[in-house]
Amino acid sequence: MTATRSGEQETAVDSKLVLVVNSGSSSIKYQLVAPVSGKVAAAGLVQRIGEDNGSIEHTDGDRTMTEEIRVADHTAGLRLAFEKFAETGRDLTVAGVTAVGHRVVHGGEIFYRPTLIDDRVLRTISELSTLAPLHNPANVRGIEAVRTLLPEVAQVAVFDTAFFHGLPEAARTYAIDRQVARAHGIRRYGFHGTSHEYVSGQAAQFLGRPADSLNQIVFHLGNGASVSALRGGRPVDTSMGLTPLEGLVMGTRSGDLDPGIILHLMRAAQLDISGVDRLLNRGSGLRGLAGVNDFRELRRLIDAGDADARTAYDVYVHRIRHYLGAYLIELGGVDAITFTAGVGENNPDIRADALAGLQGFGIAVDPGRNTAADRTARRISPADAPVAVLVIPTNEELAIARAALAVTEAEPGSQ
Repeated sequence: MTATRSGEQETAVDSKLVLVVNSGSSSIKYQLVAPVSGKVAAAGLVQRIGEDNGSIEHTDGDRTMTEEIRVADHTAGLRLAFEKFAETGRDLTVAGVTAVGHRVVHGGEIFYRPTLIDDRVLRTISELSTLAPLHNPANVRGIEAVRTLLPEVAQVAVFDTAFFHGLPEAARTYAIDRQVARAHGIRRYGFHGTSHEYVSGQAAQFLGRPADSLNQIVFHLGNGASVSALRGGRPVDTSMGLTPLEGLVMGTRSGDLDPGIILHLMRAAQLDISGVDRLLNRGSGLRGLAGVNDFRELRRLIDAGDADARTAYDVYVHRIRHYLGAYLIELGGVDAITFTAGVGENNPDIRADALAGLQGFGIAVDPGRNTAADRTARRISPADAPVAVLVIPTNEELAIARAALAVTEAEPGSQ
């Protein structure tokens, strides 16, 4: 984390600070970001909200504070974070927060650009919880908590689905009864859009080419995982759909499966809707196949000869290659393939195995470049390979901060 030390003279470009909040069901991640320079002034994580063994870790410069404490709710969690800011000389209730940017998972058909939050917007985000019951309610709680603590500061929602709002009709449409689909908002929305947009833009800059001149495939591989196909800087397809459950194998989510499996489980295993939800969102993916969803632990099991772990890894890679092949055809060729997020940035085995044997398509991975300890944006394909294979660190917080600042500066009276 690049940090400015508390109490130092802020430069002109760092004078505007945005608090970025990512509110989950039982956690809050936050960063205080200078959007122009990209510097992170401070950051933290509140975990296990509502449980007896809650905790906070807060970092400002070279100082990190941790505390084990019960955190009753999201307002208490953010109040605790604000106390840590004050302890390091950054009282957010007094000094200079220009805006608060919130990651909101689902914008439905309604929200497809960063949006200043008012009562109507907040109510609509809550109503969209029918499309994202695991995510939007937590996002709403985070917004409400900030309203309590910083009532005079503008808040901006940045939607995970926004980047994919304009998917071509053929890519966004499910083949079910059109009246049912229209009545219930059923279409492919896509997720991780903030990351896909940021990383594809960074890839174009790295290559020194305009984004509108490139065909790109971006793999966002973390505990959640998705892939997008972009033509001329705009997405034409993505793996996630109505919800973040569709597509690639993930840490605890199944990704693609025959929908008949759900009907079969409801009949044969007597699972109700909640049981199916838990199985597919929290008990599937790598955890369902191997019992773990951390790739370091998965590798340890593979090295120890665990057959289930080996199968889980192979299924994970197979699904990546499945989407890669589909998107290569859909784009008619590709200029760049980029890996990002926790697994994509840090796991050279996944990158090498996902792209193995594709030299005939101009796709290759240089072993030395791929396994190098470098953690910056880099090319891992041979210099003369027709397709650039890149690793680009994502920075959703910076993207959210910049979007929030742009909205507040464009809205008279928003600050």
